[in-house]
Amino acid sequence: MNKLLQPRPPDQKLDQIIKIAVTAVGGQGGGVLTSWIESLARSQNYVCQATSVAGVAQRTGATIYYIEMLPHSDKTPVFSLAPAEGDVDIVIAAEMMEVGRAIIRGFVTPDRTTLIGSNHRAFAVSEKVVPGNGMANAEEVQATAEIASRKLILANMDDLATQHGSVISSSLFGALAGSEALPFERAAFEEAIRASGKGVDASLNAFDAGFWVAKHGEEIPKNDQVANLSPKIVGPEYLLGNWLELSKRVDALPSPTHKMAHAGLAKVVDYQDCSYGEVYLDHLS
Repeated sequence: MNKLLQPRPPDQKLDQIIKIAVTAVGGQGGGVLTSWIESLARSQNYVCQATSVAGVAQRTGATIYYIEMLPHSDKTPVFSLAPAEGDVDIVIAAEMMEVGRAIIRGFVTPDRTTLIGSNHRAFAVSEKVVPGNGMANAEEVQATAEIASRKLILANMDDLATQHGSVISSSLFGALAGSEALPFERAAFEEAIRASGKGVDASLNAFDAGFWVAKHGEEIPKNDQVANLSPKIVGPEYLLGNWLELSKRVDALPSPTHKMAHAGLAKVVDYQDCSYGEVYLDHLS
C-alpha cells in the first residue's frame, strides 16, 4: 500500500525570484525595454526569462511583457509565463491608463510592488468615440496608485524622453534604475543600453532624466532655451517644400485658429503624408 507523500517545506529560493510586469502599447518600446532588462540581469549573473502576451492594436489593449529573474545557481529554475495577481514585485506602465489597468488586474499590491508609470495620456478608443470630452479621470487613477503600491514613481516619462530625442522606454529604464527595486548598480543599466548599439546617446540622456525623477520625485527643470525650442522638421528637401506650403496655408487662416490648425496638420501629416495634410486643410477651409 502506498504511503502518503510527506509535505515538503517551501523552497526558500522562490523568494529570491524577482518578477517584473511591463505594460505598453505599440510604438512605446516595450519590447526594447524588456530586452534591456533581460540583458541587464544576465550581465549580473542572473538567470532570466521574458515572455509577452500581445494586446489588441489601436490602443484598445496593451502588450504585457513579463520577466522573472533569479541569481544563477547549479539548478535550472522553471519560471512562470505570465504575471499573477498579488505576485509581482515591479510594474512598469508606459501610460496612465495602463497604470490603472495594472491595478485592476491585481498586479500592484501595497505590500510588495514598486509601480513605475508615465502620467501622460494616449487616449483609448472608448474615450475617443464619446462626443465632447470622453477623457477618463487620471487624477482618480493616480490617487488609487498611491494607495495600491508600496512605492510609486509617476511622471511624464514620454515628455522626458522626447526632450532628449528618445522614446519612453529609455526614461522608464532610468526610473527603474533610480527606484533601486533591482539589486544592480546604475552603471550596469547604462551598459545594457550601450550593448544594444542603437540610439545610445539619446537613450542614455533620457535614461538620466528618468533616473533623476525616480531619485528626486520631480522632473528636471527646463531652462528657458530648452523650453522655447520648437520641434525641428527634417526630411527630404522636396517633402520639406510641401510641408512649408501647407504651413503657409495655415498661416493664412484666421489667427485664433493657428495653434490648433498647426497641431492638426502636424498630426495628419505624421500619420500619413503631405497629401493627406492637403485634404485636412481643404476640409478646414
